[in-house]
Amino acid sequence: MTSSVDRPGTAGNTRSTALLQRVAESGRKPVGFVLNGQPLTALAGDTVLTAVLTHSARLRFSEFSGEPRAGFCLMGACQDCWVATESGKRLRACGTFIEEGMRLVTGAEGVA
Repeated sequence: MTSSVDRPGTAGNTRSTALLQRVAESGRKPVGFVLNGQPLTALAGDTVLTAVLTHSARLRFSEFSGEPRAGFCLMGACQDCWVATESGKRLRACGTFIEEGMRLVTGAEGVA
């Protein structure tokens, strides 16, 4: 499940692969979601963070430095994994389970 990611605004569009790679997965139902307008698939029980990082090398770009971010503490304390739904609701990607039909916006338009 590797996919390439473009960072908008970079000369030549720097390419990278998914940060997380699935191994020996079986028995979990596929869950469809949309990330920055791109339809993707996760597995039931994935957090939003896991769902995104199996398709991308980054979750978002920092609003302060512009640097790529992929979560930090992975338990909801550092607040480095905020993303939003298309309706504007903010959520922590590391502590929110992916849901069928979820429509997410990361602020990293090149993700996915």
